[in-house]
Order: sequence, then structure tokens, then C-alpha cells
Amino acid sequence: MSVNEIGLVLLVACVVDMLSRRLRLPYSVGLVLAGIGLAFAGGATNLALTPQMIYTVLLPPLIFEAALQLEWRPFRDNLPVSLTLAFPGVALTGAVIAIGMDLLAGWSWLSAAMFGALIAATDPVSVIAAFKEMKVEPRLSLLVETESLLNDGAAAVAFAILVAVAEGSAVFASAIAATLLWMVLGGITVGAVVASGLLFLAGRTEDHLVEITLTTIAAYGSFLIAEHFHMSGILASLAAGLVVGNVGRLGAISSAAREHVLSFWEYAAFLANSVVFILIGAYVAQQGTRIFTLSAVIAIGLVLVGRILAVYPLCALFARSALKVDRRYQHVLVWGGLRGALALALALAIPDSVPEKGAIIAAAFAVVAFSIFVQSLTMPAVIRGLRLTQTFAPPPEAQ
Repeated sequence: MSVNEIGLVLLVACVVDMLSRRLRLPYSVGLVLAGIGLAFAGGATNLALTPQMIYTVLLPPLIFEAALQLEWRPFRDNLPVSLTLAFPGVALTGAVIAIGMDLLAGWSWLSAAMFGALIAATDPVSVIAAFKEMKVEPRLSLLVETESLLNDGAAAVAFAILVAVAEGSAVFASAIAATLLWMVLGGITVGAVVASGLLFLAGRTEDHLVEITLTTIAAYGSFLIAEHFHMSGILASLAAGLVVGNVGRLGAISSAAREHVLSFWEYAAFLANSVVFILIGAYVAQQGTRIFTLSAVIAIGLVLVGRILAVYPLCALFARSALKVDRRYQHVLVWGGLRGALALALALAIPDSVPEKGAIIAAAFAVVAFSIFVQSLTMPAVIRGLRLTQTFAPPPEAQ
């Protein structure tokens, strides 16, 4: 994007934010509509979504900022549920989608598997924003956000393995297991080590500008180092954010700088989300009805079915434990499982050798559009209907 286009995007983002608050619309919906309007007005002729822009430039600050806000103790206590939904849940959802696209849409098994992997992860940006505004019960917010952070990593790992298959690599169970461990454990280790080293430096200064810069290096540096060594950059940024957010609170980041750091990352996430959703709107306008094919309609249905078949059975595993997930929470996890930036980045990064690449991209955009305009818009009504705000006392059976 040119400097003029960046300025235009920033101005539009600010105006949309103010209007969305007045109209009580999800911010993401307003941004997509603004992107569509820019495209039709001719102000977005050179705005283009690329996998490099989304995955390498915009995704690290989104992951890092969300992890930065998580408190370690509640995160750790609910980790068994979050991990179950993120890893087996992504695998189950992806398998349902892949099988369905192979049988119902007639896609090749590799194309169907790739689509299942990239679309299985959730990205509830607008849902979390609605949660904050409506003061939703804290555990529900935690489950939705931690699952989305972890399953981003799970989806990216699965997709990377399938890309290797598409490029001709041999498929062996032992090789897949080794690759999975390398990407997951390696990414987490890189993120923790990089963040710890930079926090050590941050502890030697009280200059908030230097400390903000060091956290920026932690977010992007951990991501890029992990990706360079074929590990999960997403999990690296997640680990770095957790370390900075929790160890930093203990004094590694000076008390004078803490608010500056949090404000900076809140702005960085706002900026990244603004660009992503405006570009989504511009792309949807440029493609028009071409994204709403029969395959796309099938994909939307399968994504919902896959989410249902993953959330309810997996949550049932904890029904007799202290980690029991309220049934109402499960309904929100299903309907609030929106898709967003990661799915689009991975779809655009599919190798040209994959037969249905164009159809996969169209289906991914259709699913994201459905998430934004249907699920996101109806989420506040769902929350109120389930009486999940802190102003409501939960019924006795839900305790």
C-alpha cells in the first residue's frame, strides 16, 4: 500500500470505530462494509490481501497482544479444556470439513484436507469485543480467547504438513509426528527464550520507549525466528506474549512503562484488525458474487457442523470434573467460532499445484463473510438470550 492508502485506511478505521459504537454494531462488520464501500468508490484499487501481509505483518501483533492480556493462573487452570478444543477439536472439525468437501463438493482429497485445516481455527475478534462491552462472565471470555489462540497454532501446523505433502514430501506417521513436535514445542520454546532474554534487557532500563521496542522485537523476533527454523511462529508469538505479560508484571517491565506497553499493543492490535477487515471488504467487493458458489455454501454448512461435532462431545469429557463447561458456554463456543485473518492468509498461501486453489480461496472468503455478517451480528442477542452477562445470575443447574 502507498502512504496515501495507509492514511485512508487509518482515517476510515477511526470513523468506523466511532460510528460502530454509536450504532452498536460489531467493529469488524463496520470495517468490512467500509472496505466494500472503498472498493466501489475506487479508493481501494491497489489494496490487496497477500499471505505475507496477513501472516507475517499483521498476525504477530494480534497473537502477541491477546496473549499479553492473559493472566497465567486462570490460563493454566483452564488449559486442559483449551488444549482439547484447540488440538483434537481442530483435527475433528477439519476432518468433518475435509470429508464433506471431498464427498459433497467433489474436491480432491488434498484440496479438501487443506481447506479443512485452514478453516478449522477460530478468530473471534468481534466476539471478544462484544464480550468486553457486555461484561460477559470471565471464564467464558477466557475459554473463547485461549482456544482461538491455541487453535491458530494447531491449524497452521496442520496446514504446513499438508503443504509439504503437496510439494511432494513423503508421508510417514513417524515423520508427521516428529514435524508436529518440532513445530509445536520448538515454537513455544523459541517464544519463551526470546521473550525472557528481552525482558532481561528491559529490566535494565526504565525508559518506556525502549521497553516498548523490546516487546515489539519479542513479538516479531520470536515469530520470524521460529518460522525460519520451520517451527510455529504463531505459537512462538503466543508464548512470548504470555511471558512478557506475566513475568513483566513481576517487575521485569517497570511500573511506569507497563501502561505504555499495554496501550501500545492495544493500538497495534486495533491497527492490524482494521487493515485486515477493510482489505477483506475490498476483496469481497472486487470478487462480488463469485465467492458465493455451491462449494462455498457447502463449506459454510460443513464448518458449522464440524464445530458442533467438535465442541459438544469434547466438552462432555469434562462434564464430571471441576473443569465442567457450562452448557450455555458450549452454545457460545459453537456460534462464536468465527473465522478470520489466519484462514485467509493460509488460503492465499496454497501452492499453485493444488487443483482447487481458486475454489478454496473463494470458499474461505465466503465462510469468513458469513462469520462476520451473520454470526458476529447475532452474537450479542445470543449472549443476552443465554443470560451470560455478569448482570444475570446463572441458574442453579449451571453452577
